[in-house]
Amino acid sequence: MRNLTARQRQVLILAANGNTNAAIATWLGITATTVNEILGRAYTALGASDRAQAVAIALAVGEIGVQQIHIPDQQREAAA
Repeated sequence: MRNLTARQRQVLILAANGNTNAAIATWLGITATTVNEILGRAYTALGASDRAQAVAIALAVGEIGVQQIHIPDQQREAAA
């Protein structure tokens, strides 16, 4: 496993917060294709095969922190 770049970490955090590639692209002023490429490189660096696994691995190894993931109150209440 390799460390994530700052950009990979940024995009993965946005993805972990439930944003689509299109929304992330708009937020960052890049294309959705670029977001997809950044996430693909992050998956490779983490040894992940998809978005959920990448987030789980990144959390487990400290690449991102749980405090960086926002869970809307409605979802938090439903899970309780």
